[in-house]
Amino acid sequence: MAENSTQIDGNILIAKTLAHSGVTHMFGVVGIPVTSVATRAVSEGIRFIAFHNEQSAGYAASSYGYLTGKPGILLTVSGPGCVHGLAGLSNAAINTWPMVLISGSSDQRDSGKGDFQELDQMSAVKPFSKFSAKPTSISEVPVSILRVLNRAVSGRPGGCYLDLPTDVLHQTVSAAEADDLISKAEELVRKEQEESDSDKLMPNSEVEQAVSALRGAQRPLIVYGKGAAYARAEDELKKFVESTGIPFLPTPMGKGLISDTHELAATAARSLAIGQCDVVLVVGARLNWLLHFGEPPKWAKDVKFILVDVCKEEIELRKPYLGLVGDAKKVVGLINNVIKDDPFCLGRNHPWVEAISKKAKDNVSRMEVQLAKDVVPFNFFTPLRIIRDAILGVGSPAPVLVSEGANTMDVGRAVLLQTEPRTRLDAGTWGTMGVGLGYCIAAAVACPERLVVAVEGDSGFGFSAMEVETVVRYQLPVIVIVFNNNGVYGGDRRSPEEVTGPHRDDPAPTSFVPEAKYHVLIEAFGGKGYLVKNPDELKSALDESFAAKKPAVINVIIDPYAGAESGRMQHKN
Repeated sequence: MAENSTQIDGNILIAKTLAHSGVTHMFGVVGIPVTSVATRAVSEGIRFIAFHNEQSAGYAASSYGYLTGKPGILLTVSGPGCVHGLAGLSNAAINTWPMVLISGSSDQRDSGKGDFQELDQMSAVKPFSKFSAKPTSISEVPVSILRVLNRAVSGRPGGCYLDLPTDVLHQTVSAAEADDLISKAEELVRKEQEESDSDKLMPNSEVEQAVSALRGAQRPLIVYGKGAAYARAEDELKKFVESTGIPFLPTPMGKGLISDTHELAATAARSLAIGQCDVVLVVGARLNWLLHFGEPPKWAKDVKFILVDVCKEEIELRKPYLGLVGDAKKVVGLINNVIKDDPFCLGRNHPWVEAISKKAKDNVSRMEVQLAKDVVPFNFFTPLRIIRDAILGVGSPAPVLVSEGANTMDVGRAVLLQTEPRTRLDAGTWGTMGVGLGYCIAAAVACPERLVVAVEGDSGFGFSAMEVETVVRYQLPVIVIVFNNNGVYGGDRRSPEEVTGPHRDDPAPTSFVPEAKYHVLIEAFGGKGYLVKNPDELKSALDESFAAKKPAVINVIIDPYAGAESGRMQHKN
């Protein structure tokens, strides 16, 4: 440790404060004025993952927050670097994941003069930041850092912003002063948290009212989402489901909290479940477009929603039958305690359970007929079946699946199974394309015990494809499977009437170079590439790459006429 009289600058103080606060990973793109922040962070024991593009680094930081429950940290330069970082910050905001965007900024003395990469970044981040801080002197650095880290995880998680003026980075204090600043900042932020803490004991009457409604329901259902996954509520949810016998329906990123193979899973009977249920316990999921806003005609007109959410405003917005404000894990635990004193269970022969089970089995059987066929040139079902079986063959710990694309993600959601919590990352609440490689890298560093498998459309892959070099550079166990169907939805789908005008000889807006050699891209950096066109080639590539646990891209050639335009989730089961 440095002598107490040794002078340290803002870069070192930032690194020390982050490390002292438990930060172990950072993502970003360095340059003036933040390169020293990154190098000093590494010296303090923080692993810095350097990307090619701030957008991908931001997506990594946001998903890291979800996977670990700790704020993901994104470091960018000023101006355009901060703007590029907004992709990750907004993704954290919309998905309610903890993240902190840290950007360098202009010297405060030159504000408004047109300084290098000058931007009013505090205003730029405002729509997406829960809380923003800008230390105006080095003495304010520790408390600013601790505040953004704290606010990112308090209440409803989300993105926060820390602005670092260049002149503050160059200011100095003694090592003794630095330690004192960090200590005082900790105490101040702890007191602020205690004063604002709204985690009060929920009235038992509200929990009892929820249990009473579920007990009296003829067709109860539980729906849970990534908010429940973030809260680590899997044990409580499984106990609830198995003690009550109530069928459950996860949202896409909730899949795996209870295994998709569980006998009470209603995913394959989704339309029946949401269309006929009369009381629904919704845990850590919002009644947005993913759940058809909780409105008819998808839902029954008189259905009663019991919403469990950490955010009181979200419950008030939806106007449910009953709202339980609190952490999903804690609230479901309270529900289980009430049920334990007066248990009830639907049983396998209950008409509702039988109806859900029969519909699910019928739909799965129909899909398995399609999956059993080896269709060449590949449709989507054949390669997804092979990938599903390979992933299930890994066992536990199960791989983290990253799913991105249009048809690739939509069909994959039905075919690919999640058996363990937080093992699915996809386009999320915003349906964001371009998240794939960032999510892969975050998963690899956040969950080092797991293989990471991305199943991506060629369009989705293209957003962040250059980050395969990042995967190779850090030798991460990431296998990227690209479904190559020549473009968005399948290349050129225009009718003859649409191919007109002076630019009719240009490629269609949806088309890419046919059968592009995406696998060669990773080979340029020393990774392994595979080109596959039939089941045997795909099985061989999966076996070899899964066993090696080294960076790889598997380029799967898909019939361009196999897909269809997709946007909102379509469920026909």
